[in-house]
Amino acid sequence: MKNRSRFLVLIACILASTNLLVPQWVQTNGPFGGPVSCFGSLGTNLFAGTEGGGVFRSTNTGNSWVSANSGLTNSYIQDLAASGTNLFAGTWNGGVFLSTNNGTSWTAVNNGLMDLDVQALMVSGSNLFAGTSVGTVFLSTNNGTSWTIVSNGLPKISVRSLEVLDDLAGNPILFAGTEGSGVFSSTNNGTNWTAVNNGLMNSYVMPLATYGKYLYAGTGLGGVYLSTDNGSNWTSRSLNYPSGVSSLAIIPNEFGGTNLYAATTGGGIFLSTNNGISWRTVNAGLTITTVWSLLVSGTHLLAGTNDGIFLSNNNDTSWIAANTGLVSSVV
Repeated sequence: MKNRSRFLVLIACILASTNLLVPQWVQTNGPFGGPVSCFGSLGTNLFAGTEGGGVFRSTNTGNSWVSANSGLTNSYIQDLAASGTNLFAGTWNGGVFLSTNNGTSWTAVNNGLMDLDVQALMVSGSNLFAGTSVGTVFLSTNNGTSWTIVSNGLPKISVRSLEVLDDLAGNPILFAGTEGSGVFSSTNNGTNWTAVNNGLMNSYVMPLATYGKYLYAGTGLGGVYLSTDNGSNWTSRSLNYPSGVSSLAIIPNEFGGTNLYAATTGGGIFLSTNNGISWRTVNAGLTITTVWSLLVSGTHLLAGTNDGIFLSNNNDTSWIAANTGLVSSVV
């Protein structure tokens, strides 16, 4: 009995010490950064969508970020769009989420959205459009409460980008960039689509961007194309970086023209001050050249990369890392 008692005491001590050694984990101060796939803005708030970390919000022009993910059950964000006080997030196989309080909380809004791999979002007036990986565009006229298909004429391939440009009468023309069939346009809110590819030599269209009468398309083989007649005709604009153009951004410059930026997936960022006739690299301060997204905020330009966010405050002269609070790194 004495030996048995000693044995039981020994077991009790081991169990007690084991409980004391259960590891307790606390989030460290970093590492900050991670893949940033898209940007959005709502008032003075900026938002960054990440691949695996959800959405982050900045109230100081991107200098620091806080997580804004409550209710967001899918953390792979592919696009962001704002309409009034509403912020929408398109996710990879999670559909669309809506926030009405600057990202403080989110709710899924997928009624009628039959493809949940949402790659592109666009707002045109009171209409919200979502482009998906199976070549379907959906329309919501009630802030995502319900969706209907508006894809007649589109091929069954991925819709990578959506953009809107007003014609001379002020009527909206919608454009869809596709993964293999070029650009399509619609003059009736997506009910019907028509291919507009004359002169477009690369059919893998990733970003679209508009400014005034100018419509730009960035393609998978690095070419940038320009149309000044609502997509009827396209001309190549010199930049032929082989890694592909992932995002486009336009800022008015002090000379009355525009600065056109093209982000690439391997060559960093290029700048043209003459509507794409010539380009130069603007990568000073960038520590990585895989850039997925660009955002214009006043006179500031933000770049989302495979390693977080970089900020330019001086019209592209240099970039600084702006990742404080952005915890989205994949370890």
